[in-house]
Amino acid sequence: MESTNAVLLVFGLATLLTSWVVLLVTAWKEDYSWGLSATLLPPLAYLYGVFRLDKAWEALGLALLGCWLVFVAL
Repeated sequence: MESTNAVLLVFGLATLLTSWVVLLVTAWKEDYSWGLSATLLPPLAYLYGVFRLDKAWEALGLALLGCWLVFVAL
């Protein structure tokens, strides 16, 4: 793996982790059950973001950026 691919992969994974944390914060602020579900089942956090796009669009944008960086790195 080239060094540029490794850097893109690391930044992509870091961006995905950051987006998940932002989604967790948003879910916990809105409702206890959404926050607990998103904590225990991480893919559910992104499902919450799709349903509550008005509150979670920043986190979903970060997730898309992270997925794009990982895709480019591979």
